[in-house]
Amino acid sequence: MSACLRLIPAALVAMAVFPASIAMAEVELGVYGGVQSAPHSTVTIDGDSVLADRDFTAGWDGNSLEAPPYWGIRATWWRHDNIGFGLDFTHAKVYADGQTLANSGLDTLEFTDGLNILTLNIYRRWPEALSFGTPYVGGGLGIAIPHVEVEGAGSSTLGYQVTGPAASWVAGLSYPIADNWSVFGEYKGTYSMNTADLDTGGTLESNIITNAVNVGVTFSF
Repeated sequence: MSACLRLIPAALVAMAVFPASIAMAEVELGVYGGVQSAPHSTVTIDGDSVLADRDFTAGWDGNSLEAPPYWGIRATWWRHDNIGFGLDFTHAKVYADGQTLANSGLDTLEFTDGLNILTLNIYRRWPEALSFGTPYVGGGLGIAIPHVEVEGAGSSTLGYQVTGPAASWVAGLSYPIADNWSVFGEYKGTYSMNTADLDTGGTLESNIITNAVNVGVTFSF
């Protein structure tokens, strides 16, 4: 958990320097947690001097509530036309399940501190659409910054890498609870194209989708 916390300042700096030239009516800061999963994906190991080239399907566990837990932070600048622009940092994670490890011959295959996704997003909200809350949708593009953990046959890779492009999409409902404070619930998905460098010379590639149900709180000013 402590290693992942070192990524927070970078995300906050990125949010602070978001272009101030955008005509803004409201700034909204939010934090969230939830339950996240990931469907199977193909994993390819190529060119490694220790690990043999291999291509297999990985089953992923999310283990959202186990340390380090799944969480995220975001900053959104809402304009008067209810279009918003923002940055979102999601600390997702995936563990290869036991069957995958047995079939692949690896001892460890994880992005668990975590499969970090940073995206620049655009949102649309409808404040008058419902009497009990404000629905919204959004999506964006960015980068994946996972903590790569791969071990097997004497090869060990452990550390943060920028592994490729990423995308996110979200749909939810926000509900005010006090002046400037709201709670929200949402579905959020991410897609990341990951090419990780292995310490023994090769690469590991996998395109990973995550699906999450989030709950969170926002402060607006």
